[in-house]
Amino acid sequence: MARQGLRPGMSDNCTRKKLKTLDLITIGRASVDLYGDQTGGRLEDMASFSKYIGGSPTNIAAGSARLGLRSALITRVGDEHMGRFIKEQLIREGVDVTAVKTDPDRLTALAILGIRDKQQFPLLFYRENCADMAISEEDIDAQFIASARCVCATGTHLSHPKVESASLKAIRLARESGARTALDIDYRPNLWGLAGHGFGEGRYIESRKVTAKLQSTLGLFDLIVGTEEEFHIAGGTIDTLDALRAVRQISDAVLVCKRGPVGAVAFETDIPDSLDLGIAGEGFKVDVFNVVGAGDGFMSGLLTGWLTDCDWNDSLRIANACGAFSVSRHGCTPSYPSRKELDFFLERGIKNPALRKDRDLEQIHWSTNRSREWSTIRIFAFDHRKQFEELAARSESSLDRIGEFKKLCLRSARKTATRKGFGIICDDRYGEDALHQAAGTGLLIGRATEKPGSRPLELEDTLGPDFGGLREWPLDHVVKVLCRYHPEDDDALKQRQEEVLRRLFRVSRRNRLELLLEIISPQGTNLGADGVTSVIQRIYDIGIFPDWWKLEPFAYSEEWKAVCHTIDLNDKYSRGIVVLGLDAPMEELVCCFRAAASFKLVKGFAVGRTIFRNAAERWFHGKISDSEAVDIMASNYAELCSHWDNCRSGAVPRNMK
Repeated sequence: MARQGLRPGMSDNCTRKKLKTLDLITIGRASVDLYGDQTGGRLEDMASFSKYIGGSPTNIAAGSARLGLRSALITRVGDEHMGRFIKEQLIREGVDVTAVKTDPDRLTALAILGIRDKQQFPLLFYRENCADMAISEEDIDAQFIASARCVCATGTHLSHPKVESASLKAIRLARESGARTALDIDYRPNLWGLAGHGFGEGRYIESRKVTAKLQSTLGLFDLIVGTEEEFHIAGGTIDTLDALRAVRQISDAVLVCKRGPVGAVAFETDIPDSLDLGIAGEGFKVDVFNVVGAGDGFMSGLLTGWLTDCDWNDSLRIANACGAFSVSRHGCTPSYPSRKELDFFLERGIKNPALRKDRDLEQIHWSTNRSREWSTIRIFAFDHRKQFEELAARSESSLDRIGEFKKLCLRSARKTATRKGFGIICDDRYGEDALHQAAGTGLLIGRATEKPGSRPLELEDTLGPDFGGLREWPLDHVVKVLCRYHPEDDDALKQRQEEVLRRLFRVSRRNRLELLLEIISPQGTNLGADGVTSVIQRIYDIGIFPDWWKLEPFAYSEEWKAVCHTIDLNDKYSRGIVVLGLDAPMEELVCCFRAAASFKLVKGFAVGRTIFRNAAERWFHGKISDSEAVDIMASNYAELCSHWDNCRSGAVPRNMK
């Protein structure tokens, strides 16, 4: 029997559209996925794990946000580190977390996953009395639901009365507000209590009880999506066509059946005699690396097509492409494409069936899915080690005093950073405590890796000979490396330096860390704009794509124009350039700021000695207190920030004293 009744307010299209501030709300599971880093073995043999957000509705909300939908999630997370991680990551992905409630009594759900081979993907759910299973009808706000053009539920949250009632309330309110409704069947037998914990990767167990429960709700949806096995449970038979026909007897929804590598087909009306007679979209034959979460990526693409009024052929093409990305990469949400990446892929097509090994595609994936945007960045750099060692020697101070002063530098940075767009660059030789204190402050945190003054380039011993020390870094730290490079260096020197940079770039990416590359003239030389552009082009030619460039201060806009053009030509997704100080007087830096600030790619500055030099000299010699040193540096930093902001806005900087 098809669903009955019309939706209230269906004729008031104009009014409804004005009220819809969201495209999509998903409701249900939210977990932290711990993905085994090693592949080709048992979960028992995994040695380390990468942490991502997970849970089908959470993945769909994040995946659709990456594609440009205004998405939101209704769920609960624990009042602990994992719950905060989920909310913070969703915000980074652009998902509205208004309805993500913090549960004071329950822990956030966990899932532990592995990649054994192309057929086996072991999965353990840790969901005993977890936070998202405590979603209640009280969590469903009618006005919030009315703000969305579509509400999507998943089958798992129909498995228990409390979360079922919450999900159905959301769906009914959506229908009353004129929104579209969608169901991802998302059948996990062990989450319905049909199998033990060790059956997490199992996808099908027959159950009349589950079939009856699903069928009691199918009439509420405009779109129902599932694999063949999921339609088997919804239809109550293992014959796919008969199962689809059984669902059709209950629901007028468009039915989309996922068929794995064959693609997917949609049925708007009656079910034909062959799945091949359904509406299909272009499929993509790629190498399978990981199938877990592929359905959520597919759903993100399908909903994006559906809610942007694509026809079903195009919607399925988008969904198939998103599914192809997902099966090609590690993790669920991290594998999903941005809109720019998707468009690039759909236009260019497949060059390497192993998409995660396609350099061009992976560069766009990395660059367009980075969190935190920086239209302006003002960085206080105090990663200097050699200069501080010399100062400690002159003042007959212990080297331990260097670490104490770097904490004062951080205090001055935080005192000045009253809004977004500030950062620091520090080192872990003397600044480890400062780096730890900077965590969670909202500052961009650059962390120096080079041995001071090394040429050819050498990295700090803490990174290890294989740079494996980067594995220990927090993900919000930026790998900063300074290289003294000249186009006229001899080939042996170039080769040694370039090999270090290539390795550092690869290891940084492997550990999901951004790279800031600082290029300065070797001692006794002057690169000039021509030399810098030549070096930049060489860096790109050898396959290195820094997220950030830190460059010498040029006094003329023509020089900045040439530099920016070279970067744009090679990487249109570059984070941008920060201007270094080289211990220049404030007046010289302001002249440089005037020349650079009109170029969008120049995001700000990373200056050190101009800010801390006088305070450091006096503090190390015992002439000023900690608080006085902080005040002096904060004042210098604030003045430099003001000059940059004035130049950026086109205002004339105040007269220099």
